[in-house]
Amino acid sequence: MSTTRPYSPGDRGPEPSGASGTPVEGPSGGGASSAAREQGVPPPGRRVRRLSLAGESGVVPLARDFTRQALYAWGWLPAAGADQRAAAEDVLLVVSELVTNACLHAEGPEELWIACDNKVLRIEVSDRGAGQPAPRNPHRAGRPGGHGMFIVQRLCLDWGVARTPGVAGKRVWAELGAPA
Repeated sequence: MSTTRPYSPGDRGPEPSGASGTPVEGPSGGGASSAAREQGVPPPGRRVRRLSLAGESGVVPLARDFTRQALYAWGWLPAAGADQRAAAEDVLLVVSELVTNACLHAEGPEELWIACDNKVLRIEVSDRGAGQPAPRNPHRAGRPGGHGMFIVQRLCLDWGVARTPGVAGKRVWAELGAPA
């Protein structure tokens, strides 16, 4: 787990994508140039969806429904087996935890960003909060509350926080492995 590295090795961060709630799917073939990526075209095989949550009410179920639709579009659902079903449920749980944390600790979420390739699904939730999310230590499983980032840490390949200098807020990201 990394809370200091803004993106996983080899990943320079999110590519710009289309309007909120609008899927931006990668091109069907050929390589995507860096200029194409700057114009909102993800690399080949990478699928991206964004949802604006700023000012919305009921953002946790809204984010879960949006994510579930993406999982259907990307073939994670309906699940063919127990492993695929568990992977999809893990994604929905991580989305719920990240959005809930933004609601409770960071003035509410601004945007949900989901990207998927053949190996990794990346979730990002942006907010305007200044805090630094971290699992509560020590984790007390028998007590209510304080489990969100512990759950994210346990379910994800990696997670972290990205900040843009001079811009209020942050992006909390998490990556999960795609089902086999």
